[in-house]
Amino acid sequence: MFNNIPNLLTWLRILLIPVFVVIFYLSDATLPPASKNLLATLVFLLAAATDWLDGYLARKLNQTSAFGAFLDPVADKLMVAAALILLVKLGRADAIIAFVIIGREITISALREWMAKLGESKSVAVSMLGKIKTTFQMIAILLLLYHETLLGVSCQALGSLLLYLAALLTLWSMGYYLMLASPQFKKR
Repeated sequence: MFNNIPNLLTWLRILLIPVFVVIFYLSDATLPPASKNLLATLVFLLAAATDWLDGYLARKLNQTSAFGAFLDPVADKLMVAAALILLVKLGRADAIIAFVIIGREITISALREWMAKLGESKSVAVSMLGKIKTTFQMIAILLLLYHETLLGVSCQALGSLLLYLAALLTLWSMGYYLMLASPQFKKR
């Protein structure tokens, strides 16, 4: 559970979730809105970096584990769901977009679990399409959290556009994974 660096980084990502959420519940007198935006963005960026780093170190140090393989995607989904719910609450993201992204994550997680029970987990392994979706999604969330103008560009406008693109890629990738699993649906 805490037996290696990659798992510790994954636990750190989970522990950052309440820190990330609490930032926006601080009073404006305690932390001005622009500072909240910056601090929350940095916490989310740190969490995203630990996601990349734990996977890299697990492979590099040969410290992969069944527990780590289980916990890593759970941590990712919790962090993204917390961010999306917070962005909806702040009026920076549409609830339907958050529902599409979170719903897809739940659906694909259930699909992967079912396929693993059938011994077919490799047929629904993470694809390049899923990685592209995640990249758009993470950049969009970072921009929407920051919310300020950066180099003359509205982070809100650009983040919203990227989040809509991420939602489209979310639906496309869900369709792709369901198509890959369809032979199993027909057998059962």
